[in-house]
Amino acid sequence: MPSRSSSFQSSASTSSTSKFVRACRNTQIAIAKQCRAAAELTSVTQGVAAVLTTLLYFKQKALIYPSHMPPNARTNVPRPSQFGIKDFEELVIPTNDGEKLSAFYIRGPRGGRHSKCTILMFHGNAGNIGHRLPIARMLINYIGCNVFMLEYRGYGLSTGEPDEKGITIDAQTALDYLRNRAETSSHKLVVYGQSLGGAVSIKLVSKNQHAGDIVGLILENTFLSMRSLIPSVIPPAKYLTMLCHQVWPSESILPSITEVPILFLSGLQDEIVPPSHMRKLYELATTPTKIWKPLPGGDHNSSVLEEGYFEAISDFVSNNAGDEKS
Repeated sequence: MPSRSSSFQSSASTSSTSKFVRACRNTQIAIAKQCRAAAELTSVTQGVAAVLTTLLYFKQKALIYPSHMPPNARTNVPRPSQFGIKDFEELVIPTNDGEKLSAFYIRGPRGGRHSKCTILMFHGNAGNIGHRLPIARMLINYIGCNVFMLEYRGYGLSTGEPDEKGITIDAQTALDYLRNRAETSSHKLVVYGQSLGGAVSIKLVSKNQHAGDIVGLILENTFLSMRSLIPSVIPPAKYLTMLCHQVWPSESILPSITEVPILFLSGLQDEIVPPSHMRKLYELATTPTKIWKPLPGGDHNSSVLEEGYFEAISDFVSNNAGDEKS
């Protein structure tokens, strides 16, 4: 059986029948099951759009942060061991404003090419970190890095209620934890965000890029701003966007990132975040290294299943966090 490092080295050049791609496909069912409930939220939202419009100001947190979806998401958090992951820690990390955040730290192969690289992973607006474990397993097995998965306040087993200010604190708390932890204090860090997690990642990297430990930013299917997204998700509310106080202004923040390479993973069939949002973010980026990776068949929740998704991340990590950069 080939080593994990050799599997990584050959992944970029193999055909669609390669072991890398077959392994990717083996995780499809697991990921899709966890994402389906989040996707169903959109159809519910559209069906009651008129009602949601009148509640846009007062109930927007519940709409933007559906942490209870799928059912039992606040209490039933899958563990890494359920996905064959053996070397991990389950953590509870305090924030400076009194919340306790649940997290997983998962180690990749010790002594491997990317054993000194940790991917800091920020999830989308529904579900919990356990639902993204199949993705973490792919990152560990085929890239050889470590993965730190943070659960925002009000999600899964974390305390509190989610909002933009609080989640911004949570992201900084996660980064500070990795910087202060003896095992990871010298690691190269890649920040990776899906959907809402992309907006979280942009804010975090913009404030922390100058320290030199963040060597890459990966964005998947994120939006220009929450106000820009409202007309697509709730069309009747398009004239009321200024009522949205959960702004997440990625389009104005992203140009300030000038020192960190960025990989843009865009599902061109995204039915929630129009692909034009990702393309615009790419055009706004001013960092010297930016990579555009379109995923022609990917929708909002299934882009991770598209051929080429993990290969693009592999190449990006290798180019920016490989040993040759040490």
